[in-house]
Amino acid sequence: MGSDAKGGRVGCVAGWVGSAFMSTDMPQTVTTPPLPNPPPQGGRGSEGRAGILWGPLTRIGLLVGLAAAAIDQATKVMVIYGLQLGPGSSLRLTPFLDLVLAWNKGISYSLFQQETAFGQWALIIFKAVAIALLWLWLARAGARLTAVALGLIVGGAIGNLLDPFLYRHQGVADFILFHVTTETIHFNWYIFNLADSAIVAGVAGLLYDSLLGERAAKAPRSDP
Repeated sequence: MGSDAKGGRVGCVAGWVGSAFMSTDMPQTVTTPPLPNPPPQGGRGSEGRAGILWGPLTRIGLLVGLAAAAIDQATKVMVIYGLQLGPGSSLRLTPFLDLVLAWNKGISYSLFQQETAFGQWALIIFKAVAIALLWLWLARAGARLTAVALGLIVGGAIGNLLDPFLYRHQGVADFILFHVTTETIHFNWYIFNLADSAIVAGVAGLLYDSLLGERAAKAPRSDP
């Protein structure tokens, strides 16, 4: 009897262990909680910075700005090193258009002249801050015309900002002079460059977009 009881207990234990191992081979449905999604690279902070510095139309403005700055610098290199115009020298192209090299120590169209080194550096810092603010505006632009106009302004500002560092002069290279000379009229416009022209075109584009662009968007459309 003792041996039978002992054998019975051993058999029960063996049966329990065997059933435990056999249960791992049987198909079972195991429900596991879903793993949390990994956080995006850079976090929300980088996305916010990207939204502030880069918008859906920023690429258009960037390409326009680079083109404007490149064309401006190419014409300045042609006038300074190709034609070798010195300060004050002129080259007549048409009866109303001359090339006259002048070093501008102010902003566009010779405004706000700064003769001292402090004033010139203050003007450079002011231009850099203005470019940064315009870039933030470009990142929020919602119309192609706005992006193109801001790109022209930024590109023109960068073209003028580079001059004091590229040409070893404390000023901006201006060389285009429109004038009207007759027996009774003698009129000379400000000497300017293509960067100034890009800035003026950009401002005109912004004015057109703000005045006529909104009217065109709000105008009722007639169904065909």
